[in-house]
This record gives sequence, C-alpha cells and structure tokens, in this order.
Amino acid sequence: MRYPALLTDLYELTMLAGYFQKGMHEDEAVFDLFFRKNPFKGGYAVFAGLEPALRYLEELRFSDEDLAYLASLGSFKADFLDYLRTFRFTGKLTAPPEGTLIFNHEPLVTVEGKLAEAQLVETALLNIINFQTLVATKAARIHGACGEGVVLEFGLRRAHGPDGGLSAARGAYVGGVRSSSNVWAGQVYGIEVKGTHAHSWVMAFDDELSAFRAYAEVFPDSTVLLVDTYDTLKSGLPHALTVARELRATGHELLGIRLDSGDLAYLSRQARHMLDEAGFPKVKILASNELDEFVIDSIRREGGCIDIYGVGTNLVTAAGEGGGHLGGVYKLVRHAGHPKLKVTSDIAKATLPDRKRLLRLVEPDGSFHQDVICCEGETLSPGDWVYDPANPAHRKKIPAGVRFEEVREVCMEGGKIVKELPGLDACADRCAAQRKKMPNGTLRLYNPHIYKVSISQKLHDLRQCLMEESLKA
Repeated sequence: MRYPALLTDLYELTMLAGYFQKGMHEDEAVFDLFFRKNPFKGGYAVFAGLEPALRYLEELRFSDEDLAYLASLGSFKADFLDYLRTFRFTGKLTAPPEGTLIFNHEPLVTVEGKLAEAQLVETALLNIINFQTLVATKAARIHGACGEGVVLEFGLRRAHGPDGGLSAARGAYVGGVRSSSNVWAGQVYGIEVKGTHAHSWVMAFDDELSAFRAYAEVFPDSTVLLVDTYDTLKSGLPHALTVARELRATGHELLGIRLDSGDLAYLSRQARHMLDEAGFPKVKILASNELDEFVIDSIRREGGCIDIYGVGTNLVTAAGEGGGHLGGVYKLVRHAGHPKLKVTSDIAKATLPDRKRLLRLVEPDGSFHQDVICCEGETLSPGDWVYDPANPAHRKKIPAGVRFEEVREVCMEGGKIVKELPGLDACADRCAAQRKKMPNGTLRLYNPHIYKVSISQKLHDLRQCLMEESLKA
C-alpha cells in the first residue's frame, strides 16, 4: 500500500520551507524515534511497521495534485514548491527487524540524511510505526495469555478507519495473531482470513435449527455455528448437535461452535461436556465478546474450555490501561556535525544525543540479561559501568559471561532498501522466540518486572557535558 507525500503535519512542511529559505535544508542531520514508557504498563513492546515505513520512504514523491494543493494554501513560495517537485528521500535508516522485543528509551529507528529529508518524514514514520508496534504488543500479550489456544483478529468493524483496520491486522500478525476476518488484509498481506456467521443469519430464518442446517448445507466442511442467539445451552447447543449428526451422516464434520455472550468460562465448560458426551470431542469452541488478555487469563484460570479466541475491539484499538497510544517521539540527536540534546528539568525526558548503538546482553543460556545504549564506535566489556537513563544515580556493572548482540541493522542506504525484508511469519516467529528469552517476571500481565535498559559511561558523560553547556548558554 502506497502512502501519499501529504501524509504529514503542516508544521513539517513549514519547517522544511524554512530550512530551504535559510539554506539549511542540506545540512547533515540524525533523528531517533523512540518511546519513554512501555505500553499497557507492561514489560516490553514488539517492534512492527518497519516494512511499510521503508516502502513509504522509498516511494516518497510529491505529485502535481499535491503541489497544486500546497500552492492553494498560499503559504509556500514557488521556488520551494519547485524544490518539492524533485524531492526524494536519499537517507539512511537503522532499525531492529520486525518482531524484535524493544523497550523504553531505546533508539528504535535512526534516520540519517539531509535535514529537510529527515525532518519531513517524522509524522509518517511515527504514524506507521507507533500504531503497528502498539497493536503488535497488544497481540503478543493476548497470544501469551491464551496458552495453547489460537487467537483470531476480529476487529475490522471497530478499527479506526479502513487503514486502521488494515494496519491493525498486519501489526497483530507480527505479535502472533496470524489470521483475521479482514478480507482486505488477506488480499494485501496474504493473511489467512476466517469467519463464521452473525446473529442476523439465525434471525433471518424461521427458527434456529433451520438456520444452522442452511449454513451447514452451504459450507459443509467449514461450519462454525453461533449458538447464543436465543439460549446457548437449551437451544443453541442442542441444535448444533443435531446438525453435527446430520453432517457426519453425509461424510462431513462440524468444525466448531461460537460463544459470543454470557459467562464464557462456564458456558465453554458446559459446551465441551455436551459435545464430548455426544461423540464430538474434536469440535472446536470459539469465543468472542470484548475479549482481551486479562479476560482470557481469567477464563483460563476458571477452567474455561475455549480453543479459539476471536479478539476484536480491544486488539485493533489497542485498548487497555496504559494503551491507546505508544507515545513514540522523533528527536534530533545530531545536526551539522554536532551532537544535539533536548534539555529538560526532568532527566527522564532528556534525549540521548548523537549516533548510537543498541546492544543486547545475552546470558550463556540464551536468555536476555539487559540492553545497553552506547555511542557509535564504542566497545563495551564486562565490568564496565552502565547507568539508568532516567536516573543516572543508579548504575551497575556489566556482568561477566554475557555476550553482546546488535539489536539493530542498517536497512536503507541512499533512500533504497538494502536488506531483504522477512515475511510476516518470520516476524511473528521472531516475536515468539524472543518472548521465551525474557527474564522471569517480565512477561507478567500484572506488575511485571522491569527489563533493564542502561546507557554506557561514554554516553552518560556526553549527555552530562551537553547539559552543562546548555546551562551556561
């Protein structure tokens, strides 16, 4: 899907025009995209949205219609609009592979290039990466809560507009939810599409049994019956069992039933008992109705017998305490050969200057110990001091025995993608594998342990020096 050049805030264009007017537009610049708080009050986030972001950068063009509209605003001079006519992104981008577990304060995406180019793309990169990362994180939490169960993304009708639904389906896939009701997402991204029928199907027939029989006749090998239109246990389940027997008599099998209301833990236990007693132990039980990771966790703790969870609203809108938005920001960290720092009275909101590396310290058993942000070209060793970026008074030494892994890689040079991008399955596999490597307690839904992210001595000293210089200015 191609994003237009005007997917931006007006102030990006006014700044761009100002840089152009002042002759600064070709200055060297480096920007970092990062977030300050893990979403959902959780212990991690899942990086997503990189491929769409890279495609946007590679295809960025101002059309004649775009330029005509900008001219109509009356704010931009003709020579600036002529400059936009041949505008291309020619910079460099460094980022983690999609599906990588990431944490607050870390430089996720670093954009290097001409000031005008790196500035203009701020809004679009935040729009694409913030949302897909947020949904991927929500999906990973939901997927983790369901144990051996399967999750389907059912949220298109509640998503934030058509592209919100499309982007949510993609982000959810990276987080581990590998099927969707969204047919457009199936076409665009190759996601497996699944669905059942609505209550209106049942209500359109004279009675529930007739509705079930009609659906089974049309889809004999993929019949999933919604059993709660009237009375789940007294009507829906008995009628579903009648149809299951009729299907079996013709060489087919009922695939599943769906519960969409009521006490899902209780109803699923009763449904499992009724299905098993009737000789249908392989019929799946699918549940929907405002599910999220906490509801799913509760259902499982109460002995629910659900095989498949259809999660809609709370997944595609990333709803929940500490959710709704990622809070990603995009800050200038180097300009015209000099490191830059956003100074604030709150050290937790001060930026980390200059080009940086993001290293993951890995234990001998493959588990993650902590992440360290250091300066470009800096080498770290066990025994080196590292500091909490939000509270530099807290420091610790890098332990012996860990190995250092680069979290990020260069994926765009000269405005062209230079890294083969993995498919969605590989991204989801990466997420699942990395979750297994997290320290104990960091994946908990309630009060998770905080995964440590530190800055190196050299980066700490650089930030302190720039802070002191700013106070003298």
